[in-house]
Amino acid sequence: MKKVGFAVVGIGNIGKRHLAVLEKEKHAEIVALCDKDKHIAEEYGRKYNVPYFFSYQKMLKKIDCDVVNICTPHYLHAPMTIAASNAKKHILVEKPMALTSRDCQRMIAAANKNNVKLMVVKQNRYNVPIALAKKVLEQGKLGKIFMVEVNVFWNRNDAYYSSSPWRGRKQMEGGSLYTQVSHFIDLLIWFFGDIKKAKTVIDTKNHDITIEDCGSSIVTFTRGVLGVINWTTCVYRTNYEGSITIIGENGTIKIGGQYLNTIDYWDVASFPLPKDIQYNDRPNTYGQYQGSSSNHDKVMNDVIVAISGKKSTVVDGSEGLKTVRAIELMYRNTKH
Repeated sequence: MKKVGFAVVGIGNIGKRHLAVLEKEKHAEIVALCDKDKHIAEEYGRKYNVPYFFSYQKMLKKIDCDVVNICTPHYLHAPMTIAASNAKKHILVEKPMALTSRDCQRMIAAANKNNVKLMVVKQNRYNVPIALAKKVLEQGKLGKIFMVEVNVFWNRNDAYYSSSPWRGRKQMEGGSLYTQVSHFIDLLIWFFGDIKKAKTVIDTKNHDITIEDCGSSIVTFTRGVLGVINWTTCVYRTNYEGSITIIGENGTIKIGGQYLNTIDYWDVASFPLPKDIQYNDRPNTYGQYQGSSSNHDKVMNDVIVAISGKKSTVVDGSEGLKTVRAIELMYRNTKH
């Protein structure tokens, strides 16, 4: 099988993760990387022995690659995706897909016009507890679902925001829902359909930023499920919990741990918890803080499958759009 060529743009925390995963993927080849910080671009270009660029447009013109991995700040996702589409490159864009549904639609239109694939990173779908819960839901083992609760109780200290030119800035990051909670919202939509109603309260309690660091939203899904989503980046010292609790007529499930990586409670009629289950999901580690699951290897494998023309479970642009629409709805119906 011919190796798929990847070019990575944005060599921050998540871009470095992409490079490390791609280096280990036997069907992938890193063909270039790009970062506006010349020292970082040069350092990682030398580390992986690939051409490095400071200009994204120059990289697109010079490099022959199959896929561009966009790992830049949120506000750059849309213009960079459209530019890659116009250069006839497939795209893998990190979450959130973009900061507005309008931009998402522009991205989808550009990919369709240029006959390239637009794919979005949603690595938590591969988590062992998430996959098991999805299986139970699809088989109808829980019966009617009454409600779901999500808690994202994480720590992001002052240095997390102050060390970045874009984190915590409304116009560049969008809000904590885009950064800390979007993977959770994706899973809820995957489980229960789109969010059709929302009532949200947000506040900034503990950081000098222009986005919220605490929030709570009551939502309703198209399948009639009532949801409560709570989030904060104010937890003392370290991440406390990232959980989803599902309550149905025939069972209750809580997927928990700090990163949806354990099953904290399982009581499902006619579907006992498998005894041999292996919880092997680990968080992405970024020095002073940790993010959600590190299943990017599974994402890259599915991207390669999709590029080869075979059936793949990788999330496409139309699916990524759903999360952004949900976040817009939650923020639109907000009290401060």
